[in-house]
Amino acid sequence: MKFRNAVGAVAAGVGIVAVANRVLSRRTPSLEPALSGTQRTFRWRGIDVHYTEAGEESAPDLVLLHGINAAGSSGEFREIFETLSEDYHVVAPDLPGFGMSDRPPLRYSAALYEDFAADFLAAFENPAVIASSLTSAYVAAVADDANISHLTLVCPTARGGPDPTETVRELLRVPVVGEAVFNLLGSKPSIRYFNADHGYYDPAKASEEWTEYEWRTAHQPNARFAPASFVSGYLNSDVDLSETLSALDVPTTLVWGREADITPLRDGRVLANEADAKLVVFDDTKLLPHVEFPAQFVRTVREDLTVPV
Repeated sequence: MKFRNAVGAVAAGVGIVAVANRVLSRRTPSLEPALSGTQRTFRWRGIDVHYTEAGEESAPDLVLLHGINAAGSSGEFREIFETLSEDYHVVAPDLPGFGMSDRPPLRYSAALYEDFAADFLAAFENPAVIASSLTSAYVAAVADDANISHLTLVCPTARGGPDPTETVRELLRVPVVGEAVFNLLGSKPSIRYFNADHGYYDPAKASEEWTEYEWRTAHQPNARFAPASFVSGYLNSDVDLSETLSALDVPTTLVWGREADITPLRDGRVLANEADAKLVVFDDTKLLPHVEFPAQFVRTVREDLTVPV
């Protein structure tokens, strides 16, 4: 009898969680583009990849590739996108599995994102590229074949999680329980915590409007699958950034927040020295200098790309 009662309690608990997941999903508004501009689709391996473009098509191509996190999207570039479009043909995709792009239930990998970066960049002629955090490693891995004219890497890293842990990935992938765990990771308190802990030096620069957008993107259908690979270590890159960047015949600028702790500035100094790259350090910012100090960041980009202000 006790065993049957225990089983019944577990079943009831799972049922309650399933209902909560469904209610939360139904209450989540649909997602609109994070950036203003022309909205387009890049068809890649059966996946519709959403991207926004702005600026004159005859202007130099500048591709912006956002970092990886549970609520990642091209909206990371919201503070600089419009200003950069004054000088460049600016293109910003939502990576597969994120934002308004399709989110098939794949076991996402670093190799998949390297392949996407290579194919997407091949659609443009000698593009300059701004890439953030872990995505920097994916771009560096394919930069030799992508005819990139200039690289700007923001707090680049080749590791975004622990060593690959299958148990964690598969837990997040399972129905009901995995959805519930991811809903906690993507909750507004969790988003605010991670933004304040390592994203922003001044958490007030992550507005409530932006927090709401991050929450919505983390609660779209199939939102958990790409982040499941991220938090379990399967999106870590095998690229040695120092060796790879030093071997590239591409001018490279590293932009670092002095207060960054996940990718500390000392790592940036070592990487800049070993890769013979330019290092630009922004005070009073962590992982998102382009969000916290957009005017200063745009000025750095314009100087590096030698476009008159």
